[in-house]
Amino acid sequence: MDDQPHPELATIDDVYQSPPRRIGWFSRTFPTISFFARLTPIVLGSAWKARRGLYDGKAWSDSSIDVMRALESVGVQFDIRGMRHLHAVDGPCLIVGNHQGTLETMILPGIIQPIREVTFVVKQQLVEYPIFKHVMRARNPIAVSQTDPRGDFKLMMSGGKERLDDGISLVVFPQGQRQLVWDPNQFNSIGVKLAGRAKVPIVPVALKTDAWALGPIISDFGKIDPTKKVHFEFGPPIEVEGRGGDENQAIIDFVGEKLREWDAE
Repeated sequence: MDDQPHPELATIDDVYQSPPRRIGWFSRTFPTISFFARLTPIVLGSAWKARRGLYDGKAWSDSSIDVMRALESVGVQFDIRGMRHLHAVDGPCLIVGNHQGTLETMILPGIIQPIREVTFVVKQQLVEYPIFKHVMRARNPIAVSQTDPRGDFKLMMSGGKERLDDGISLVVFPQGQRQLVWDPNQFNSIGVKLAGRAKVPIVPVALKTDAWALGPIISDFGKIDPTKKVHFEFGPPIEVEGRGGDENQAIIDFVGEKLREWDAE
């Protein structure tokens, strides 16, 4: 059935794979329409709570899992691995990985927030979107312009260390822009620089989320393709020493290796 229960990811030690389920005719035939019809009330409900100061960490995690349920209800399959590494870290950390689209921004809170308090480094536009801005602002993200590298760097260093010192972990996508095609040359070292300054470990994450494509007009409103499996894999924590060049390369190697594995499938 479309509305079968979904396990709390926080209770899963390491691996989650979407269970088999029967997909209704409409969802099979029109997965994009069906998904966005389910997503809309989730976002509206989250924004309503956020405007009233009720959108806490649990509400964020719950709405994230609701989005995951909505994707699974139209046939999208998830394979999430390495959650033991999130459980193993003592204290706040940086979660650093590649960035493909909207899906990871929606789903990662449901994976990480039940384990440790977390927020994102996001582009400024996300905290200005109608309706969705209330949700993002409620979670105290670091919003960067992506047009002023020097200013963004200073904001990342100061705002990032402030949140890490407060025990809040950060999700960082060093590519900046979403990229369906992996280009390691676009993967900058901002994550390792912040981790080194704040003296916290990095948990690398590789992801493949092109089941939710980038939209041709508005990037967040893209086609849903259930034939493409969604992959998340977290790697062992990395301690940053010195300038972090080797550590940044280790993250790049981890992401590249996983993407090659998934593409080979």
